[in-house]
Amino acid sequence: MPDRTFLPATQESAAVSAISRYIYQTIVAIQARHPEWIAEKYRKTPWEKPEFQSILIGKLTKGLKVAIDTDSLPQAAKKYLQILLSPEFTNSAQFSKLFAKLQQFAESKIATAAAKSNNSVTSNPPADSPASVPIGIAILLLDVENLQLKIETEKFLEGICTYPIQIKVAFANWRSMGKKDAEFHQRGYQLIHVPPGKDSADLKMATVGASIFVHYPTAKEIFVCSSDRALTHLSNTLQAHGLTVYQVRKQIDKIVVLNSRTGQIETHSLPGALELPPLETLPFQLKELIKNEQERTSTQWIKLARISALFRENYGLALNQLAIHHSLGNKTKDIFLKYPAEFVLHKPSPISHTYVTLFEVKLSPEPPVISKENSDNSADDPAAILNEINSLQDLESALVNIVRNLTTTSREKYVFLSNVGSEFHRLYAKQITQIIKEFNLGRKFPKFLESCSSLQLKKTEKGWLVGLK
Repeated sequence: MPDRTFLPATQESAAVSAISRYIYQTIVAIQARHPEWIAEKYRKTPWEKPEFQSILIGKLTKGLKVAIDTDSLPQAAKKYLQILLSPEFTNSAQFSKLFAKLQQFAESKIATAAAKSNNSVTSNPPADSPASVPIGIAILLLDVENLQLKIETEKFLEGICTYPIQIKVAFANWRSMGKKDAEFHQRGYQLIHVPPGKDSADLKMATVGASIFVHYPTAKEIFVCSSDRALTHLSNTLQAHGLTVYQVRKQIDKIVVLNSRTGQIETHSLPGALELPPLETLPFQLKELIKNEQERTSTQWIKLARISALFRENYGLALNQLAIHHSLGNKTKDIFLKYPAEFVLHKPSPISHTYVTLFEVKLSPEPPVISKENSDNSADDPAAILNEINSLQDLESALVNIVRNLTTTSREKYVFLSNVGSEFHRLYAKQITQIIKEFNLGRKFPKFLESCSSLQLKKTEKGWLVGLK
């Protein structure tokens, strides 16, 4: 701890202001991650809102200025934490760790202020000329095409860094991101557009990031947010210029943050993380996406990157991460290569995009009959047929007819589960998974088939097969 020092009012004010902001950021981060640690009186207060930020920082600044010297500032800060946080937490080991971090931050601010005081000229500055003490900032660089941060995750990152995140820059081909540009703009991001192409956002992010400390000389910390490990070079460059770099990546259901300087790793579990789909259901989900995109674009071959983006949009998961999770490889195409009887990949040249299409199944020209009561006219109209599915028994009858028709023209008694789903969508213009949800079954397609008395499932290395009992 620095020697007991009585600072001039301007230097003292700068140190107190920085400590007050740090306490505020700590409270906001705790409320986002562990609201039970906040004192019950303040637990429902929306501290993240600007008006409450001003109130809390104002009260903290006013209260901390009462400290008579630099030695008592951390203890005064501790008293405010004990007021704002629950007694159970302030008596725990976690609080001791938190206070040690705050104390370290406070001492660094006090030391900076003391150095300014010792180096200042003996004459007093004009009354209307406040001292200018540089305050460090943190910067966040985000590759939106590779990783999308929720507000809760941003709060988690704010709780990790020492300095406030004041600059946020997002990189993407915004034309292909729907309304995401408006969302990120509203959240205070500077938006940088990149043209379509492999790794365009990463390359632009590396270019801008490598010199960002020149444009923001007070930057002390920087978050490099992308699951692409190619940006490790950017992290090394920034660290060489004295910045603390946090590498932020997503791993299935959590965010992992690596402090490149210390090697410390912190993780954040994503709220409402989706259940990872089992490997046998992946072909069915992918075929649905490809079929829908083929119908939308009237094109047989679809860019693999487009299907990957659609899968992330629909299921909240990255295909390459699922490939890693299921030990298939570390690239999206490894999933499709596992099912050569389902998908075809094509790469026209070494520098072109990879495209994917489906093997078409030879289907019976006759539409399936849902029930005996259906007339010939209704059987020709998918919408009319769909309207007749008013019970689980109707749905099972529809699937039985589809399986029967698909196996009639084949020597095999079983058909791939994904083919059944695709044929259902072709005939009724509605996803089978959507129908199951409408019945509030709360189960996946394979689970529903297991409950059908007329159908049986068989698991193979290439996926689930379904046949008639």
